[in-house]
This record gives sequence, structure tokens and C-alpha cells, in this order.
Amino acid sequence: QVHLVESGGGLVQAGGSLRLSCVASGRYGRGWFRQGPGKEREFVAAISWSGAKIYYADSVKGRFTISRDNAKNTVYLQMNSLKPDDTAVYYCAASSRYIDPGTQGVRYEYWGQGTQVAVSS
Repeated sequence: QVHLVESGGGLVQAGGSLRLSCVASGRYGRGWFRQGPGKEREFVAAISWSGAKIYYADSVKGRFTISRDNAKNTVYLQMNSLKPDDTAVYYCAASSRYIDPGTQGVRYEYWGQGTQVAVSS
């Protein structure tokens, strides 16, 4: 069993920035997903174990950056130029497909509890 712990959520004004962190040990591909109020869960970003493969949702390209520090077992999501539409619970996930975890939620076996991000206009 893999235990994922997210942190870094909070309330920010539109145009601001936040950095989310997710700590989990093991050789896994990692992803970030989010679920806004009244919305389905959606993919945000993913990174392979080596960092060679990185994916972003079109809605966050150019604003969000995913990265990882394997020595610290941590994956980061730097979120800049935040918009009210980015308001959601953000979930970190881990996939045993560590070479290429992909963008689909079903490819991820382990999930964190989520961290709330709220962007005010």
C-alpha cells in the first residue's frame, strides 16, 4: 500500500500562485487530478519516474508546472496565474506504470486525500 500526503492548498486571489506537494515513497509515475464543485474529476498533470515524460491538460498548459525530487519522494505542482476556474480539490495519485503513467485516472492505483485550492476573483 502506498500512502500519499498532499499539502500546499489554500485560498489565493486570481493571478496568484500556489505550490502543491505530494510525498510518497516508491518507484511510481505520479499525477495530479482535480475535482471542482459540481464537476467530474479531471486530469491536470503527470510525470514519469525519470521525469522524461510529462503531460499537461490543455487548460493548465503554460501556467502549471509539474516536477519531482525522487531523493525526497516528492512531486510538486507549481500553479501560476491562477483563475477562479482552477478552484477544486486537488488529488495526488501514483501509478505502477512508472515509465509512462499517462493521463487517465484508471492507470493510477493509489490516491491521496486531496487538498483544497480556492481562487477568488
